[in-house]
Amino acid sequence: MKETARPTAAFDLSQGDELVTGEAVALDVRPASVILRAAGSIIDTVAYVALYLLILLAFFLSLAESTDSALTQAVSIAALVFALLVVPVLVETLTHGRSLGKLAIGARIVRDDGGAISLRHAFIRALTGVLEIIMTLGGLAATTALLNGRSKRLGDLLAGTYSQHERVPRNKAVPRPLPEALLVWSQTVDIARLPDRLARRVAQYLRQSSHLTPLTRERMGQSLAAEVTPFVFPLPDAPAEFFLVGVAAVRREREYTALLLERERLARLTPVLTGLPHGFPNR
Repeated sequence: MKETARPTAAFDLSQGDELVTGEAVALDVRPASVILRAAGSIIDTVAYVALYLLILLAFFLSLAESTDSALTQAVSIAALVFALLVVPVLVETLTHGRSLGKLAIGARIVRDDGGAISLRHAFIRALTGVLEIIMTLGGLAATTALLNGRSKRLGDLLAGTYSQHERVPRNKAVPRPLPEALLVWSQTVDIARLPDRLARRVAQYLRQSSHLTPLTRERMGQSLAAEVTPFVFPLPDAPAEFFLVGVAAVRREREYTALLLERERLARLTPVLTGLPHGFPNR
């Protein structure tokens, strides 16, 4: 890939699904899809309705001889509120956004900034859920989620939350090594400005390139190489895919070296941080 004039890089400030922390570190989070959210909601709804029926069954068995219709109606309403409102609020608050359905699909309800939800968020979601899930059989929730980039239902929009998918499959793919032809180039190349999101796209392309048709593989490789070019200097004289393999290998090696150096520095500081002053008894 021949070296060409380097145009000024235009940085994309849109974060998409990336979450920017207070230290300006972008985290790539994955919202749960509409299908996963529907499956989790069905499990939760079945569980809460079953709890409601169990409460009614226990009441009628304990007061089988009572025929007070007012008492029966009051207990039925109280059981309905307890099972469909109080219990969901308590479950999501105490488990920090978890529930039986969310455990099954590997998701958690978090705030828009990535933090744990509180009682207020759980109450708004549960109260709105009675309308959009129970009363409309999930129709309103599904419609709102389909029209939202993070698959938010109405309760999430009001509470400022979303469902974050946390069950990520383990990556068993072996990374491709640095080509020998790029060994000298890798010692002086500057890739520090390469965005994390673009680097992840390059890594994903290299993992899937063997399953692509030759034409698609070449086209995608050239397109990615064109995006990576403004962030790399100097540019090697290599095909697009070899260029991407070299960039990924150099970035991986330098990040690994940085982690090792950080571990060594922490190891040197451990005796100072955990030690006691001279002559101080270890009680």
